[in-house]
Amino acid sequence: MSTLTSSPITSTTASAPGTLEAFLIDPDHSEVGFSVRHLLSRTRGRFAEFSGEVRLDRQRPEHSSVTFEVKAASIDTRQPDRDTHLRSGDFFDSERYPLVRFTSTAVRPLTGDRYRVSGELELRGIRKPITLEVSFLGVARDPWGNERAGFSTQFVLDRKEYDMVWNAALDNGGFILGDEVTLTIDLETIRKS
Repeated sequence: MSTLTSSPITSTTASAPGTLEAFLIDPDHSEVGFSVRHLLSRTRGRFAEFSGEVRLDRQRPEHSSVTFEVKAASIDTRQPDRDTHLRSGDFFDSERYPLVRFTSTAVRPLTGDRYRVSGELELRGIRKPITLEVSFLGVARDPWGNERAGFSTQFVLDRKEYDMVWNAALDNGGFILGDEVTLTIDLETIRKS
């Protein structure tokens, strides 16, 4: 039976104050998904390959940090022709820019188990500052004795800010694709021993 602590401040398993603990992303129990408007509905997809590390200070969360990388070519919308187009120069240009990277620069506690995580997002070689609202889902020990921590965020990007400008005009006006892309990231991480 796993034990769950919902806040890094009240964790009974926390180490000494000021200690940074490294948690590696477990891709088998994590998800990086997105959705974008297409005509009258939304097209959804995910990225199959990603990695990263959360350095967690449970007593002083503002000292925590995160690095995160996604392999652009691992995009999967369950439609091979569309995925090939998304990997092309019209969108991710994954041969020239194989990785999407996020590196945090600051963590600020909000209310409850929510945090404002500021950092830099690099996509298609373009770096821009971004701020995410992240929920800390707690710490649990799995049946094999591994300590795990969970994190979740959802945010919106304007794809045109990263030179993803391809679109197709509709006969009645407007365009086939929306500019705003909603990303949802749910991470389960494993503490390094």
